[in-house]
Amino acid sequence: MQLPLQVTYRDMDSSAALDAAVRERAAKLEQFHPRIVSCRVVIEEAGRHKTKGRQFVVHVDLKVPGGEVAVNRDHHEDVYVALRDAFDAARRKLEDFAREQRGDVKHHELTQSGTVARLLPEEGYGFIATADGRELYFSRDNVVTPLFEHLSVGAAVRFIEEPAAEGPQAKRVSARKD
Repeated sequence: MQLPLQVTYRDMDSSAALDAAVRERAAKLEQFHPRIVSCRVVIEEAGRHKTKGRQFVVHVDLKVPGGEVAVNRDHHEDVYVALRDAFDAARRKLEDFAREQRGDVKHHELTQSGTVARLLPEEGYGFIATADGRELYFSRDNVVTPLFEHLSVGAAVRFIEEPAAEGPQAKRVSARKD
């Protein structure tokens, strides 16, 4: 960590054992993102409840190049369990953030809209008219819902455009429900 760990206690006394647990968990976070700039942890007693007793809230705020990861875990009777839950959630968010920065996250293609322009049921394919005036080929195998046999000319559909050897095609075709 580039800046020292900051631990703040609110409405409760600090504890050497709790400080050590925070430092240990914060150090482990560096395994999941090598360039953590700062880590702030706030531990507070949220108040005493008549039937539930003491309730603790733990906030973990991490700054990394290109972003921030913030987690709140609250209302647990055991401060160490609240601390564990908060750091586990921070670890998961930090891992997701690091994956996204590395480009390891798969981004799904955006669906497009169109209408069925032509159908050739005997041959098992058809064409979709897109909003920009093009026609895209699709086959029986690319229809998700309803079945290919239930599509009709003029039906509103959603699809994903993908390149193919013969040119762009419509994949994952499904009827639009607007």
